[in-house]
Parts: sequence; structure tokens; C-alpha cells
Amino acid sequence: MIWVAVGIAIVVVGLGLLVWSRRRAPDGVASFQRQIDALSPEARRSVVDRVQELDDTSADGRGGEPRDPSGPHGSGRGVDGA
Repeated sequence: MIWVAVGIAIVVVGLGLLVWSRRRAPDGVASFQRQIDALSPEARRSVVDRVQELDDTSADGRGGEPRDPSGPHGSGRGVDGA
């Protein structure tokens, strides 16, 4: 009888370890999105504005200058402006 209890305990511990090891690491982006979604629209607006400002200034790699939304050539046309 003791061997049955030991066998069941080993299986339970093994399943617990399997479930624990297969857990996904928390995704920072998904967690941030859930927190933002929980805010009221008024509170969310200031956070979204700050994130967009950071994205505009750092996405192009130029430091503090805002990037031109129409593309690398200004008007969105070709290099010669046509």
C-alpha cells in the first residue's frame, strides 16, 4: 500500500513540475496593454500620448528630433520630388 501512495505522489509532483516548467513567461507588452485597458479613457490618454512621443523621438534613431511622418524624403514622393 505504501508503494501506491509513493507512486501517486511521484506522479503528482511530476505533473506539477511539468505544468510549472511549461508556464510562459509574462509578456511585458501584453501586461502593459491590460493595465492601459483597465484605465478610464481620460487617464489612458496621457499615457498613450507619452508613449507616442517616445516612439516618435526614438524610433528613427536620431535622438530627440521628431521623425517626419511622410517618409524619408519629406513629401512621400521620390528623391527628385516627382
